[in-house]
Amino acid sequence: MADAITARAKNYSEWYLDIIKAAGLAQNAEGVKGCMVIKPTGYALWEKMQRGLDGMFKATGHVNAYFPLFIPKGYFQKEEQMAEGFAKECAVVTHYRLRSVDGKIEVDPTAKLEEELIVRPTSETIIWRTYKDWIQSYRDLPLLINQWANVVRWEMRTRLFLRTAEFLWQEGHTAHATQKEAEAETLQMVRVYQKFAEDYMAMPVLVGPKTEGQRFPGAVETLCIEAMMQDGKALQAGTSHFLGQNFAKAFDVTFKNEQNKEEFAWATSWGVSTRLIGGLIMTHSDDNGLVVPPRLAPLHVAICPLGRNDAERGPSIAAAEKLAAELRALPRDDFFGYEPISVKIDTMFDKQPGFRYAEYEVRGVPVRVEIGPKDIEKAACAVARRDTPGKEGKQFGVPLATAAEHIAKLLRDIQQALFDRAKKYRDLRTVTVNTIDEFRDLFPVRTDDNEELPVEALKFVYAHWDGTRETEDRVQKEFKATIRCLPFDGPTEPGTCIFSGKPSARRVVFARAY
Repeated sequence: MADAITARAKNYSEWYLDIIKAAGLAQNAEGVKGCMVIKPTGYALWEKMQRGLDGMFKATGHVNAYFPLFIPKGYFQKEEQMAEGFAKECAVVTHYRLRSVDGKIEVDPTAKLEEELIVRPTSETIIWRTYKDWIQSYRDLPLLINQWANVVRWEMRTRLFLRTAEFLWQEGHTAHATQKEAEAETLQMVRVYQKFAEDYMAMPVLVGPKTEGQRFPGAVETLCIEAMMQDGKALQAGTSHFLGQNFAKAFDVTFKNEQNKEEFAWATSWGVSTRLIGGLIMTHSDDNGLVVPPRLAPLHVAICPLGRNDAERGPSIAAAEKLAAELRALPRDDFFGYEPISVKIDTMFDKQPGFRYAEYEVRGVPVRVEIGPKDIEKAACAVARRDTPGKEGKQFGVPLATAAEHIAKLLRDIQQALFDRAKKYRDLRTVTVNTIDEFRDLFPVRTDDNEELPVEALKFVYAHWDGTRETEDRVQKEFKATIRCLPFDGPTEPGTCIFSGKPSARRVVFARAY
């Protein structure tokens, strides 16, 4: 099965799509350009992400609600920056009925909507119109709401999980009595995303504010997490926005404070989407297939009993069933989301063992166990870890009596090893430059936008920038690189902008991005 996967070094984009296909994660939707069908394995990954994030949201006091898919166009017009920022991406509903004419289905011209509806690209406008009715007093605040939903952004150039016309996400929308509270919420939620990315996805991220040119439309400040993929490109994996009082003023959301004076509420919004699945694929997977961190794996352990006939297979199956029961009965803790370890016993004896092993390798199952007649004689089994392919990652002679505890520890070891490997990779490909010539060498300009750069070509680059939108736009146009963020823990010494020669307050991170 892995033979169908293009090598990363040969063509990274094809490799990515091949992984999605071979692992059975998603496919392009028929008849709806730019949309995707998320297959059961891919959706199981999203469900694990949902459960992990939802628990973290609720632990910080947030609750879930749901708001309409359709937003009156006039709501966008009330928030000018929002309307401008999403104008080119919106899908618009103009009619509400079809009719049949001479056997053909067409739009009924008499069923035109009085006001056109936008299919939500994000929900700030309709939620803040609702908050106008919910918020009257400081006692109604803070309002800490999240919704799990789908959104539509009419992208022209799409790629499964990373950028599609419709995608799944969560969007938090909170209202506060003070600026300080809203700013604290914005920081708290980007830290929640950081913890999820690093502790669950084993994906190290940079955390910090975006520049003015990269901010969310209507935001006063945008905080983000940025991850490096294996081709050196950045992936914006989550954002948290301090919206000031912009939306409260646009929708007249006021409250009476403790002094009985009328004030506008302060707002935040924050979200991550199914692009996290794309990030997971590109952070950990290899040329043999998908690699999934154990905390998010839909299936943790695949046990393959072996034998040439029923007489040999019977004891192997019995040992497999006993081990599976022991694994599922292990004490539950937060690492596995207080759920049992997920185990499958593979009895596809009509397939060769190598085919069976490859099936779980390409689908990214963290641990595979093999139990054959020779193992039964020794009361042992062979255990293979997915993050280390081949003989190096396979341990023979693991006693069956202690195999369950051994595998549970191994799953935790794999989780940590994936994070350490990804962080080491990112750190090795993060450089500092002091001249524009050094910068130019690191961001070669392609003559063809579809041309694939070598996987090792791109890096995260720390360089001085003068803080102006003019210079930022110039770099994006000339080098196709953007400022990903101003990392909280990045170098802050002043210097000279390598592009303009003007003073620079600190270094920022440049990269090419998805």
